[in-house]
This record gives sequence, structure tokens and C-alpha cells, in this order.
Amino acid sequence: MAGVVGHIVTREPRGGERRARRTGERGRERPRTPSDEAAEKRRVAAARGVAGPPSGGYSSRGGNAVTLEGAGALVDLSHPIEDGMRTYPGLPAPEVSEHLTRAASRALYAPGTEFSVGRIAMVGNTGTYLDAPFHRFEAGADLAGLPLAALVDLPGIVLPFVPPRQRVIDGHSLDRALAGRDARGHAVLLHTGWAARWGSDAYLDAGRHPYLSREAAARLAAARVALVGIDSLNIDDPADGERPAHTILLGAGIPLVEHLCNLDALPERGFRFSAAPAPVRRMGSFPVRAYARLTGDADRSARE
Repeated sequence: MAGVVGHIVTREPRGGERRARRTGERGRERPRTPSDEAAEKRRVAAARGVAGPPSGGYSSRGGNAVTLEGAGALVDLSHPIEDGMRTYPGLPAPEVSEHLTRAASRALYAPGTEFSVGRIAMVGNTGTYLDAPFHRFEAGADLAGLPLAALVDLPGIVLPFVPPRQRVIDGHSLDRALAGRDARGHAVLLHTGWAARWGSDAYLDAGRHPYLSREAAARLAAARVALVGIDSLNIDDPADGERPAHTILLGAGIPLVEHLCNLDALPERGFRFSAAPAPVRRMGSFPVRAYARLTGDADRSARE
């Protein structure tokens, strides 16, 4: 049976599946591993987290995803877009309204039939959004020019920087988090914990949020990663007008996803990442529904 907890679609394990993972051939408890400890922490987080409807429903609140065990679970990594919300200092908030109201539509259709036609006015850099190379470079690929294969079902890696040792994620910090793992072709998601401030003035503090250094961006580009995401206000330090992380990564054809959330609900490996924007020509940024699908091999990846 499938259900939804927070922003995660979950599947109940088949008969005996959960016990089979925890016992040996003769039913004896096997020694606990670091992966077991991580799974236990996720179960505790689930018990303490914000649960959605008991079955078949969805929660509209962002930032409350919790992870349950099971391959195929979907983790929502996007902030919902709402009228008047703030994403970045100096950018206008989205205006969500109706072009055609339900009341007005009743005159256009058969009795008992009504519709709402929504309207939204916003900049592309709203909510959780993707930057295509065109965002930085006139000759770069725009949103419509990005192949789906570069955005959907990518093997993912979460690099933890929580709590942050320092504001900047530099080359040394990046190397330590990667721990020698091959990131080629992966979506590399930088977990800073800044998303916990979403919706507050503190989130918009451009002088305090975590960001990626020029050196670290160059290392990710050299590693030929497929995509880079971050749960912070900006992948660059706004005080640096050259925007080195945007320049280096988008210059290498690597899309960026900013303002992610719920990265604490993911294992460091063992998931597939997707973030596809609408294919708008001559635009470089647009909101996405970013999400991860757990593949069930997180424990194996943690041991490799």
C-alpha cells in the first residue's frame, strides 16, 4: 500500500521484508552497523516529524519531509510557491491570482460545471529553481535547450556541511565531504542546513548564508558532475560580483538548483535526483519540482 508522509510518498514493505533486513539466516540479530544507526535516526525523525494525512493525502507545507525506509520513496526537495513569498533580496515576490474565477466560469459551462484558470506573475528566480547556462551566458543553453537526461533521474550524492565549520565551502571542505568518491555524472547536493530559515528575514541575510568557493566550484567542474544543488540563499557569495561558482559551473554546462530543502531527509547516497523546469525559450532560470527517489542501496553505498 502506498501512502504519503509529509512530502514523501512511501510504500509499506512486503511481508517479512523488514525483519529479513534485520536478522540473519537463523533468525539471530546481526550486529548493528553505522547504516543501521542512520536508519534508526531516520525512523526517530519520522516519528517526531510533521506527518501528513494518514493515507492517500498530501501536505502542502514545505520543509517538513521525513524519511521512512523503503526503495521507491519520493522525497520532495522544493519549497511551495505562494503569493507574496520572498526568495531573494531585491527580487519581486510572486503574485498568484485568478484570470477566470469559478464564479465567473459558471456562465460559460453547463450547470454544475466550473473551473478556475490561475494566473501567476513572477521572476524566474522564485522558490526552488534551476539555473541553465543561459542565466549567465548569452550563448549558453536556455531552459528549453537542456536535455531531460541532464535533469531527471540522476544518481545523487548529498555532501553534509551541517553544522557548518565555516561559512564558505572551500576546496578542502569539499574534498573531505566527498571522501574520495567518484562524483562524475552525479547530482551533487550541498546540505548546509540554511533551508531551516526559509520564510524568515534570517534566510535572506546575504552576508551570512553558506556558499561555494571558486576553488570548490572548479573542482566540481573538473570532476564532471552532472548538476549541483544547494539549500542556501545563493551558491555564490553576493559580495563577489564575479559570481565565480555560477560562472565556472554554468560555463561548464552544469545546471544549478538553488533554495533546495529537506536534504536532511536523504541518505548521502542511494537516491536518484530530478529537477525539470518548464522548457521556456530565452530564459535561464525557472522554478522546479525537485525531488529524490530512494533506490534502496543507501546502506551498500555507505559501506563502499
